[in-house]
Amino acid sequence: MSYELNEKIKNLVPYEPVSGDYSIRLDANECTMNYSDELLAMVHNVVDNLNFNRYPDPTCTELRKSFANFYGTDYKNVTVGNGSDELIFLIESAFLKKGEKMLAVTPDFSMYEFYSGITENSCVKYFKNTDLNIDIDALIRTVNEDNIKLLIFSNPCNPTGQGIGKNDCIKLITNVNALVVLDEAYMDFWSEKESLLKDVNDYDNLIVFRTASKALGSAALRLGFAVSNVTISKAIAAVKSPYNVNSLSQAIGSELYKQKTFLKERINTIVENTKMLYNELVEISKNTDNFIVYPTKTNFVFVKLSFGKQLWDYLKANSIAIRYMGDYIRITSGTNEENKKLIMAVKQFIMEKNYANS
Repeated sequence: MSYELNEKIKNLVPYEPVSGDYSIRLDANECTMNYSDELLAMVHNVVDNLNFNRYPDPTCTELRKSFANFYGTDYKNVTVGNGSDELIFLIESAFLKKGEKMLAVTPDFSMYEFYSGITENSCVKYFKNTDLNIDIDALIRTVNEDNIKLLIFSNPCNPTGQGIGKNDCIKLITNVNALVVLDEAYMDFWSEKESLLKDVNDYDNLIVFRTASKALGSAALRLGFAVSNVTISKAIAAVKSPYNVNSLSQAIGSELYKQKTFLKERINTIVENTKMLYNELVEISKNTDNFIVYPTKTNFVFVKLSFGKQLWDYLKANSIAIRYMGDYIRITSGTNEENKKLIMAVKQFIMEKNYANS
């Protein structure tokens, strides 16, 4: 007798991010700025006073309250996950019954579809327009005609950087017979006026995601948040594992969200740096063949080009990491100095390889 892996996992390959040491890392949409000295002192204080022999708070109450206060919502609407990835997997596995279908738009965050394979739910793909935007009316028809039970997409979108306005999101939510998950991981860089985080009690089919990994510069903590009406929140809390978020992340996160002035200033800095990066790339595109830069509402810029692999390799050779995605590249905005070095390297590559307009 011998054991064999089942079909859904036997050919899976573990996720492998860009490896190696690079002077500039612009590949993972992280915040390139670490904590301030004051925040690092806070972390040391948290560590010194943590009861490592005790299980974490299963309800993450203090963290939920701190998060809710920062965004102006009710902590009873908030559930905390070990990163948004845990929440995605949890919701796809628990809120869909056997045989029910979900829908993911494309291009979008690849893990939405990936987890559907693990949970053995059929995932319908909805392809965006050539300009990478979504036709809301067409999407509504697809959801209803295909009897979709769960619709999930990022807004603003990773990797395209595009965003769907609040009114269109409301139109979508109120015209489908499905649970809608809006992943607002990058909303901090756009506008809270376009967010539905504060409106979850108005809908019986809405979950909004947020994360501490992007604007808050705390990817190491692995903190994801699901915000929904109390009925859905209780259901998420009931199906998650009881101690899913460790005590250290809870304690640091609770203090982090109290630093409103610091966090708002950091977000503003990232937004300004992203504008600079976008504008410089647009200037490059004016004099370069097959180089299309998409507007962004995030902390990264999405570019379509015919020589992405060559540019990716060239930048790696110069100790700069970006994300290569076939016909596209995605460049996270770094510090002002990092962005300048990146732009200089891109210009040098185009000049050396003769990709400029003839």
